Amino acid sequence: MRPPVFQSHRTRSGIPMAHSKPPFRADHVGSLLRSKPLQEARAKRENGAIAAEQLKDVEDREIEKIIRKQEEIGLKLATDGEFRRAYWHFDFFSMLDGVELYELDHGIQFQGVQSKPQSIRITGKIGFSSHPMVEHFKFLKAHTKVTPKMTIPSPSVMHFRLEPGAVAKSAYPDRDAIFDDLAVAYQKAVRALYDAGCRYLQWDDTAWAYLCSQDQLTKAKERGLDVDHLQETYTRCINKGLEAKPADMTVTTHVCRGNFRSTFISSGGYEPVAENLLGKCNYDGYFLEYDSDRAGGFDPLRFLPKGKKMVVLGLVTSKTGRLEPRAEIKKRIEEATKYVALDQLCLSPQCGFASTEEGNVLAEDEQWAKLRMIVELADEVWGK
Repeated sequence: MRPPVFQSHRTRSGIPMAHSKPPFRADHVGSLLRSKPLQEARAKRENGAIAAEQLKDVEDREIEKIIRKQEEIGLKLATDGEFRRAYWHFDFFSMLDGVELYELDHGIQFQGVQSKPQSIRITGKIGFSSHPMVEHFKFLKAHTKVTPKMTIPSPSVMHFRLEPGAVAKSAYPDRDAIFDDLAVAYQKAVRALYDAGCRYLQWDDTAWAYLCSQDQLTKAKERGLDVDHLQETYTRCINKGLEAKPADMTVTTHVCRGNFRSTFISSGGYEPVAENLLGKCNYDGYFLEYDSDRAGGFDPLRFLPKGKKMVVLGLVTSKTGRLEPRAEIKKRIEEATKYVALDQLCLSPQCGFASTEEGNVLAEDEQWAKLRMIVELADEVWGK
C-alpha cells in the first residue's frame, strides 16, 4: 500500500504545497449562522419596531465580529456570512433589474420541510444597473485583513427555479429566452464587483446537483424545462457571464444539493454532469459536497483538467455539530488523489452554515470548531 501522498507536506521538488491564491487550502462556502443580536434586530425590523438604518448598524457590528473570528482561527479569506440576506439566492436575484420577489402558495420542498412560500418572477428585461451587494462587498473589504470573498447565486439557478408563468410575456416569450440578458447582467455584476476590489467571487449553484438526480430531473420536466439540453445551455450562459472576468480575479462555484435547516433536496453523484461542469465551464475552482454518500464517489473528478483548476472537497458537514474524525478526513483526501493531484485540492465544509437566515441545526461554537479544524487539517496535509 502506497504511503499518503501528503505525508511530507511537500511536492517532489521539495517546495511547500501551501496555496497563496484562492481558493485556499482551508476555505469555506460563505454563509455563517446568524448571531443572536442580528436575529433579534431582523425580527424587530420585520415588525416595524426599528428603522432600516438601525438594522444596518446591527448588521455592520455583527459582520465586523465574524470577520475578526475568521481571521483569528487562521482562515486566509473572510465573508460577511451573508448576514444582510434572508436567502442565499433570492436576495441577489430580486435586486436585479426586471426581477422581483413574490409570494407563492408553496415553498421549496426539502426532506420533511418546506422553505418560505416565496420565489422570483421576471417582470421586465433582466439587467444589472446597480446593486446593493456591491456596497455590501465594499464594507467587507474595508474591514478585513485577509482576502474578502463575495458569494452570489449562479445564473443557472435563476432559470431552474422559475415557476411556469413566472416570466412576463411583455419581457420574454418564455423562460428559455432570458439567457442572453442574464449572462450580460452577470458580466456587469462581475465588472462592478471587480471595480469595488473583489478578486475572489463565488457563484453558488444548486441546478447542477439537481441534474444529477433522476427525481429532480422528473420534477423539472414536469415544470416544462428542457432537461435534455440544460447542461449545454447552462454551460453557455455561465461561460458568457464569465467572459467579463479579469485575469487576476478568481471565480469559483459551489454545487449544492439543498441546505435548509440541516435538510437537503437531492441525491446523486456528479457523474452525469462532471464532463460539462468540470471540463467545459470556465470556473477557476469547484466547491463540491462530499460529506455523505448522497454525493457519490470521487471518480467523476477524473474530468477535472490537469493544471490550475481546483476542487475544494466539502468533506466536513455543515448540517450537524459533530466533528468528523481527523483521520477519516485525511483518508478521504487520500482517496480523492487517485483522480486529482493533491496540489489541485483544498478542504472546506460541504456547504454554508446558513443558506437562509434560519440557519442549520448546530451551535455557533460548533460552527467555529469545524472551521478551525479545517484550518488545522489543511496545515497538516499541505503545509502552512
